[in-house]
Amino acid sequence: MTVDLDAAHAPRRTAASDVPALAELRYGADAAPDGLTATDVVALQLAHRSVRRYLSDAVDDDALATIVAAAQSAATSSNLQLWSVVAVRDDGRRAALSALAGDQAHITQAPLLLVWLVDLARAHGIAARHDAPTAGAGYLETAVVGFVDAALAAQNAVLAAESLGLGTVYIGALRNRPEEVAALLGLPKHVFAAFGLVVGHPDPTEGARVKPRLPQSAVLHHEAYDDGVHHAAVDDYEKTIGEFYAHEGLAHSWVERILARLSGPRALNGRDRLRDALEAQGFELR
Repeated sequence: MTVDLDAAHAPRRTAASDVPALAELRYGADAAPDGLTATDVVALQLAHRSVRRYLSDAVDDDALATIVAAAQSAATSSNLQLWSVVAVRDDGRRAALSALAGDQAHITQAPLLLVWLVDLARAHGIAARHDAPTAGAGYLETAVVGFVDAALAAQNAVLAAESLGLGTVYIGALRNRPEEVAALLGLPKHVFAAFGLVVGHPDPTEGARVKPRLPQSAVLHHEAYDDGVHHAAVDDYEKTIGEFYAHEGLAHSWVERILARLSGPRALNGRDRLRDALEAQGFELR
């Protein structure tokens, strides 16, 4: 789906009435579920797509504050709020982070990179001021809570950014070289960069489209997990996403992408060292 813009900074024209058409784009005409409740928010969610070409126009402080306020309004386990975010606007620092993430051009093209952090340092600091033990922080569960908190916050931020007419794309490749990212951002012990999020004004000439997802029959289970539903759904999706990839000039097979990622540690591009990198930042992971 290409959303028409009156101007480069105009908000996306998505409204409740767009939901049926967006559902067809998201699932393919044959797999789009009937009876979706149509709201402006649902339309904005269904219209989401990753943007990889940006204008140079700045994202101002008001927009940044709005995005972070939305992020802080996400759910957080036990209200612990075990996350933080670094807003990176400096051209040199974004260029260095781009190099660490495989030279992704959109990191330097867009004016803002948000680096989402699992942040246990704040909680450790509170404990230190109260002379309290922190043995529970060394367990894997606490790190998982931090990652989940950061992801929930970031997705709220994405929706807020898109409602302002901005585009986004996640940068998981910051985990390829996490020690160097930590050094570049001055991260203390007990803080880890989970992923990045590019934010900027989409270049309207890019024509990024809504990417189809698996049919709901592959992901929605009723009462208990049903292992028998996957194969036919995956076969149908392989055809749908193959047509999308062909239009984008990409390799056609989603199944081959899955198999390549699972094939061995080399496919993880350095992320096979994630446990070591976390431990280097003070995460004990018991």
